[in-house]
Amino acid sequence: MPNPDGSRVSGPTSDEVDGVPRSRIVIASMVGTSIEFFDFYIYATAAVLVFPRLFFPAGNDTTALLASFATFGLAFVARPIGSVLFGHFGDRIGRKATLVGSLLTMGIATFLIGLLPTYDSVGIIAPMLLALMRFTQGVGLGGEWSGAALLATETAKEGKRAWAAMWPQLGAPIGFLMANGIFLILTLSLDYDSKTSGADHAFLTWGWRVPFLLSAIMVIIGLYVRLKLEETPVFKRAVANGQRVKTPVAEVFKTSWRPLILGTFVMLATYTLFYVMTTWVVSYGTGKVVDHSGVAVTIAYTDFLGLQLISVLFFAAFVPVSGWLADRFGRRITLIVITTAIILFGLSFKWFAAPESATESRMLLFMCVGLALMGLTFGPMSAVLPELFPTNVRYTGSGISYNTASILGAAVAPFIATWLVNSYGVAWVGVYLAIAAALTLFALVVMKETRGRDLETVS
Repeated sequence: MPNPDGSRVSGPTSDEVDGVPRSRIVIASMVGTSIEFFDFYIYATAAVLVFPRLFFPAGNDTTALLASFATFGLAFVARPIGSVLFGHFGDRIGRKATLVGSLLTMGIATFLIGLLPTYDSVGIIAPMLLALMRFTQGVGLGGEWSGAALLATETAKEGKRAWAAMWPQLGAPIGFLMANGIFLILTLSLDYDSKTSGADHAFLTWGWRVPFLLSAIMVIIGLYVRLKLEETPVFKRAVANGQRVKTPVAEVFKTSWRPLILGTFVMLATYTLFYVMTTWVVSYGTGKVVDHSGVAVTIAYTDFLGLQLISVLFFAAFVPVSGWLADRFGRRITLIVITTAIILFGLSFKWFAAPESATESRMLLFMCVGLALMGLTFGPMSAVLPELFPTNVRYTGSGISYNTASILGAAVAPFIATWLVNSYGVAWVGVYLAIAAALTLFALVVMKETRGRDLETVS
């Protein structure tokens, strides 16, 4: 059957959508998010390894780390702004053009971070410029995720929406592996030791800039892939039927405020888990932050980064598993079981990571379990959140929910975890995670199953 605009519509089991191979759509959704998450994660790694030494005044190490985490969190404040900005255009002019815009915004900001002067060169202007670029990164990523999720869900085969939607989710572990892999190669090749190397070391003078500058090449690749896409048939039909609204953000708050709240809390545990298990755990595991008992966890940075890269493979491996589970058993029951497991994992932090017993093997197990759970909870989200909203506000609504959760879950997680471990011990970091997961569990219990929802709806 043709679209109202005359274009060809492929059947629900076809390997093409409007003449575009589904494989190309999969690659476009995954490559774009891989690049954007790469950009995002190189900042997260540098926030622990580089920025406290180069962009903030010398003094207390923990204070500098907390200041670095504060600029890290700025991006999460910016992300809802990005979701509103790009969501407006995504629901007004289309998914394709908006995805290109978000990729450029993120890529340019990341490239410019690689050119910034340090505190020793320009003083307070350095952290101010860093904060501005971090904020811009957040605006770009705020528009990226929901666009990639809609590209996947609105072109999925019948009954395979969670499986199709998990492909852009794979961009997170892929981007993380690329970011930390490049940092690991640089630190090893330049023989950098975070504990003993001085400020004049090659890694701190120029080496750390390489991943940020490399993002320019990746953005060009991502643009090439995305410019070859067609608009999703669901959006084409909404346009042809006159279903677009003038101000999607006003419409979504007027007609879909309940899904906005629900989606935000459904996503809360996922964000909290990930940034505890990636950003905070680096500072804890390498001994920059000590337990309240005064005993430090002292794993060398390069060794710890190797452990982290192994554990991220579990993240990547369990994303497809979660997509299959969500299609087979439904989104709601799958996520209820996984979120319960996250609560139990949070309550086990003292056994896994107490400083007096945190060996390399136990820390590896700790991170593998945490990131396996991350893959399971993250995978279905790019199906669940879009399914909560009608077509004419789907980009805006799913983006606002996803990125508001980033403020509540991710922006503050490294900061709160650092404070908790210094004040009360590592077990309380797990309690903090368990509380966040309990809020998500409540939202999931309230939520209705979305697996069979028709994406063509406009109300």
